[in-house]
Amino acid sequence: MNTDKIRNILNIIFMILAVAAVILYFTSTFTNFIYVCAAAICIKLIEFFLRFML
Repeated sequence: MNTDKIRNILNIIFMILAVAAVILYFTSTFTNFIYVCAAAICIKLIEFFLRFML
């Protein structure tokens, strides 16, 4: 698999997690929001490193 495909998949996962974080912010506890937000940030950091380091 080339890095462009992996980056696209990671971006899609990031967008899903970002939307889920916004929904959780208004509907769930703040702790759940923080966990989902942290996961989204980790995914975005992985994508960032793939873009600029490879």
